[in-house]
Amino acid sequence: MESSDIALFLIQDKNGKYGYIDKSGQLVIPCEWKYAFPYFYEGLASVSDNNLKHGFIDKSGKLVIPCDWSYASNFSEGLAWVENKKGKKGFIDKSGKLVIPCKWEEAYEFSEGLAQVRNKQWKWGFVDKSGKLVIPCKWKTAGPFDDGLAPVKDENGKFGYIDKSGNLVIPCNWNRTKYYIEGLARVKDLNGKWGFIDKSGKNVIPCEWENVLYFKEGLAPVQNINEKWGFIDKSGKHVIPFKWKSAGVFYDGLAPVKDENGKFGYIDKSGNLVIPCKWKWVDYFSDGLARVKNEQWKWGFIDKSGKLVIPCKFEYADSFSDGLAWVEDENGKKGYIDKLGNFFSY
Repeated sequence: MESSDIALFLIQDKNGKYGYIDKSGQLVIPCEWKYAFPYFYEGLASVSDNNLKHGFIDKSGKLVIPCDWSYASNFSEGLAWVENKKGKKGFIDKSGKLVIPCKWEEAYEFSEGLAQVRNKQWKWGFVDKSGKLVIPCKWKTAGPFDDGLAPVKDENGKFGYIDKSGNLVIPCNWNRTKYYIEGLARVKDLNGKWGFIDKSGKNVIPCEWENVLYFKEGLAPVQNINEKWGFIDKSGKHVIPFKWKSAGVFYDGLAPVKDENGKFGYIDKSGNLVIPCKWKWVDYFSDGLARVKNEQWKWGFIDKSGKLVIPCKFEYADSFSDGLAWVEDENGKKGYIDKLGNFFSY
């Protein structure tokens, strides 16, 4: 396997320095960095030296872009935004070359060939990969492009969407907008109610809900006027009754819910309670396991049958990813566990 394909996990040693291990717990990149990003993006991770200057390492641990920057973000579409000593943002490529000059007050990662930038007048626009300002800085806020549309906020504090030419294709008529997921976006009307629009801007699910989450696996959790949560499909039909104090979206056929006693469990897409509500808190399933919190506020992990496969004994636990999960035990010791509960620390 190429080193670029190996999953690596951030670790901190006794001296507070950061490095990376592989999923077997083997130290791959020595703990020598003052700070390091948890993940590699496009094969590179942002790290900072003892002078708090940022650069990038590859998965072999080689410093491929020198620590010359006050801050360096993740790579996306071959470019990463960086901050110089004057606090201005620009973009570098993977060779470390500054391809877009540091002249912006704020910047975000590239998405679909464009990146949001903010000028001194606190207005947002978009640059392309040559650094050309292709959409003027005229918006109070702007989100990244997704499937050709980006959410923006106008001078009146209302939200709409622009296309990649900068045309306002969905008017700024909404109090809030969210990103498109599964072809629909959440919107909040002038009366404070939530609904959904399609990519033409049509309000396909009326704004009648107190709160909503996004669609996942064809269903979305919504809250009614009685503060109960249920689920609707993309036609707006109520498919799971309004009986829950809170609810999350579906992942792999299961959604977390909270009952009247404040306990959490999981339902299937028919609304059946398949994992009983007995936990203080639960998360989505990741890597086949979900983190849960018991009555003593200790963290452990269950499988999709609801079986507690790793006991609730941790002060904190992250979700599993690529076979490992970050945890902290009752003595403050931090490290990773595998799915058998084996602990790795440095």
